[in-house]
Amino acid sequence: MSRRVPEPTNIEVDREHGLTVEWDDGHGSHFGLEELRLNCPCAECRGLRQRDVAVWPRAGAPEVLRIETAELVGGYGLGIVWNDTHGTGIYSWETLRAWCHCPVCAPE
Repeated sequence: MSRRVPEPTNIEVDREHGLTVEWDDGHGSHFGLEELRLNCPCAECRGLRQRDVAVWPRAGAPEVLRIETAELVGGYGLGIVWNDTHGTGIYSWETLRAWCHCPVCAPE
C-alpha cells in the first residue's frame, strides 16, 4: 500500500528569500534559496554532489542567489530557473515535503 503524498494548496515563491508551500493536510513548509539551490535534484547537480564538487556557487555565479522564474510542472512539482542560469531541476512535491525541517517534521 502506497502512502499518499500531500498536495500543495498554496505556493509562494519569493525570488529573494525562498519558497513556502501550504499542504492540503494543513501543514506548511518553507525552504530558503541556498537550501533549494544546493539540493537541486537534477542529474547534473546530483553528480556534482556525489563527487564532492560545489553545486553553488560556481565560477562566474552571481554573488547573490535569486530565483528568476518558477513554473508548475504538471501536478508533479515545481521547476525553478536560477540567476546563475541553472534550471533543469524539478522539485517534486514528494521531495519538498520530505525535506521539510520544521519543528513538527524535524527528528528530535
